[in-house]
Amino acid sequence: MFSPEYEKRILKHCSPVARSLFDNLEQSTTPTSLDRFIPCRAHNNWQTNFASINKSNDNSAQTSKKQRDCGETARDSLAYSCLLKNELLGSAIDDVKTAGEERNENAYTPAAKRSLFKYQSPTKQDYNGECPYSLSPVSAKSQKLLRSPRKATRKISRIPFKVLDAPELQDDFYLNLVDWSSQNVLAVGLGSCVYLWSACTSQVTRLCDLSTDANTVTSVSWNERGNTVAVGTHHGYVTVWDVAANKQINKLNGHSARVGALAWNSDILSSGSRDRWIIQRDTRTPQLQSERRLAGHRQEVCGLKWSPDNQYLASGGNDNRLYVWNQHSVNPVQSYTEHMAAVKAIAWSPHHHGLLASGGGTADRCIRFWNTLTGQPMQSVDTGSQVCNLAWSKHSSELVSTHGYSQNQILVWKYPSLTQVAKLTGHSYRVLYLALSPDGEAIVTGAGDETLRFWNVFSKARSQKENKSVLNLFANIR
Repeated sequence: MFSPEYEKRILKHCSPVARSLFDNLEQSTTPTSLDRFIPCRAHNNWQTNFASINKSNDNSAQTSKKQRDCGETARDSLAYSCLLKNELLGSAIDDVKTAGEERNENAYTPAAKRSLFKYQSPTKQDYNGECPYSLSPVSAKSQKLLRSPRKATRKISRIPFKVLDAPELQDDFYLNLVDWSSQNVLAVGLGSCVYLWSACTSQVTRLCDLSTDANTVTSVSWNERGNTVAVGTHHGYVTVWDVAANKQINKLNGHSARVGALAWNSDILSSGSRDRWIIQRDTRTPQLQSERRLAGHRQEVCGLKWSPDNQYLASGGNDNRLYVWNQHSVNPVQSYTEHMAAVKAIAWSPHHHGLLASGGGTADRCIRFWNTLTGQPMQSVDTGSQVCNLAWSKHSSELVSTHGYSQNQILVWKYPSLTQVAKLTGHSYRVLYLALSPDGEAIVTGAGDETLRFWNVFSKARSQKENKSVLNLFANIR
C-alpha cells in the first residue's frame, strides 16, 4: 500500500501493538500472487451532514442584523456555498432557490443524531450526466446551477439625485411640513410661508405668507386631486388654498393650539392639534354644519392617515397611543398601547388590506405592524433610532422609514421579512419629513439641516407576485 521509505517512517512512530496490527492488515490485503491491492479512490462520495452539527444561537440577533444589512451578499454567499457542495461533496444542487428553501426548512427541523461523514463506494449514479469531454472545470450540475436564472438585484443609489435648500425648515418632531401632490408639485412650509416647487419645471412659487399675522406654518397637506392644499398654523386655524387660482378658498377655525397633522379623505379634511382634538370638516359646506370632533388622545396629535379605502383614520399622539377611527363613531374602534414613545410615523399598506404600520419616538425606536381587521399586533423591528416617518411603496411590498436620534438615516425595508434593502445617509439632523412622488419611485426627505434631498428608492415595476384579482369590481370596465 505504501512505499518502503514511507512505511519505515510511519513504523518508527508506532507502538509494538500498532506495528503488529499494521503487519496483519498488510498481509490480509496482499493476494497470493504478491500483487498488492490498491483501492480506487476516484469519485468517492463523502457526504457531510452539516445539519447534524449543533450550532450556537448566542449571536442569532447579530447574525439576523447582518443579513438585513447585506441581503445581496447573503444571496451570493448561498450560491457559492451550493457550488462548493456540488464540487466537493457531490450534492447535485442545480437551483439556488431550492437550496435556500431546504436550508430554511432544516433550520426548524431537529437534527438527527448520526455520524458527520459517510463513506461509500462509487456507484454508477455518480457518473450520470458527466461528459468526459467537457471543457468546463465544474460538473454538469454546477454548470446548471450557474446558468439558473437569478432575480435581478435592484441597485439603490446611496446619494440623492437632487438637493434643494430649505431655509427656516423647522427642526420639530411634531410638525408635518412637506407633501408631494398627484400633480407632481411639492409643498413645503418654511417659517411663515408655504412654497410650491414643480418637479416638472423646477419653478418655485410662494403660495402664502403668514408673517402679517405673526403666525407660522405647522403642517401642509394636498388633497387627492392635487389642486387644493391645506395649511395648518401655529395659531390653530387651517387655511385651504386653490393652487391654480393662487387664492384662499376657506378658513377653518376650531382648534385652540397649533395644528401639526392634516389628512384628506375626498373633500373631508381631518386636522390634529396640540389641544388633543381631531376635527373632521367638509370643506365644501359651512364649518359648523359639517364639524365632527374626535376625543381620545391625552396629548398632542402628531400623526394622521386615512386607509386606502377611506374607511378608517389612524391617529398617533404624544401620549404613545395609536388609535383607529371609523366614520360612524366619535370614539376609537381600536386602541394600541405597545409603543413607548410618541407615535408620529403612520402608514397604511396599499397591498395588504387592513395592515397598518407605525413607528415610535426616541424611547421606543420600533416599527410595529398591526392587523386592524382583527385588532391584533403583528411583527415589530427595533430600528435603533427615533422613527420619524413611514411610507409604503405603491408597486411592491416595501416601505421606507426616516429616523432621528441618533443615526439620522433612511432605511428601506422589505415586508414581511423585514430585511433591510438599503440604508441611506446624508442628513446631518433628524430626518423629520418624508413625502412620496406621484409615480411611487422617488421620495423627498427634509431635516433640520435646512435641506430637501430627493432619492430613488422604489422600483416602478409592479411585483410579479401581486396578481390582479378577478373579483375586484373596480379593475375592469365590465
